[in-house]
Amino acid sequence: MAPARIEAEESAIDVRGPRSTNRPTIYLLEQFPEEAILHSQKLFNTVLHDDPEALNWQANADAILVREKPISAEAVHAAKRLRAIGKQGTGIDIIDQVACEQRGIAILNTPGVNAQSVAELVLSLTMAVARQLRTISVKQAAGSEVRKEHCCGRTMTGRTIGIVGMGNIGSAVARIFRGAFNASIYACDPFAPEDAWSDIPHKRVQDWADMLAHVDVLTLHVPLTAQTRGMVGELQFKKMKRGAILINVARGGIVNEDDLIQALESDSIFGAGLDCHKEEPPTLDRYERLWARGKVISTPHIGATTAETQVLTATTALNNVAKYLDLGERR
Repeated sequence: MAPARIEAEESAIDVRGPRSTNRPTIYLLEQFPEEAILHSQKLFNTVLHDDPEALNWQANADAILVREKPISAEAVHAAKRLRAIGKQGTGIDIIDQVACEQRGIAILNTPGVNAQSVAELVLSLTMAVARQLRTISVKQAAGSEVRKEHCCGRTMTGRTIGIVGMGNIGSAVARIFRGAFNASIYACDPFAPEDAWSDIPHKRVQDWADMLAHVDVLTLHVPLTAQTRGMVGELQFKKMKRGAILINVARGGIVNEDDLIQALESDSIFGAGLDCHKEEPPTLDRYERLWARGKVISTPHIGATTAETQVLTATTALNNVAKYLDLGERR
């Protein structure tokens, strides 16, 4: 666990008096790893999230760094000095992008940096669902006897995986499943060039629904937009193989959760691994029915939360901010 605050005498900002350097001032509005904080203090005058001065970021910040904290249009327009927002991770839906565009404020995220850790979670969720690990471990922990004769998981070797969205994460998933299981790959990404993923044997489809009848695992790697909201619902579940597994590590809302419950309760699909939910973090009050049959493994959006990835994404975002502000000064 990183300390809440780190003092770096050579670069810390004294908010009560004049700055000791002419470096830009960045406010870290959430807790970040120790290594990232030290890196920030080498690049900027840095105000940490637990410093009382953090409340004044709208008045004094040249830049901010966020991970999960929403940044509203009102906040953007109030922050008159703000020139850049560093975003740890890929998704920028927590930031009002229209307001930033109106103000000319750059949003600097870190696409691709977390790809491997998210792809590894896809593998973990798939195997946990396929081998019924949640049901087995929960029953054992509750004191029930679980005999191997009553367990019946699924072997993944030689299976077919369908990947919707073949960017950095999707292509990493493809490589992992090829290497681990010699899996056949169906891929859909309308934004990728025709010669994309030439190193990965795959069958490309233009309409992702065309893969549904063929894949044993369907994994989603698309942003949440008006077009993708609810894209996996009753119609799509009916087209999927009866023993298929659904994985969503992208965004909550892409899967219609009520339709997923129906598909699970009717045994239309084998199970689901969800790192993303419409309500986050997922709670028993909201998801008791989804979890009741033991076919779903849920995690609270932990795809990028490995120690290594947290440091790498935060420092990359800081570097992006530093580069942007430096280029701006030179123009």
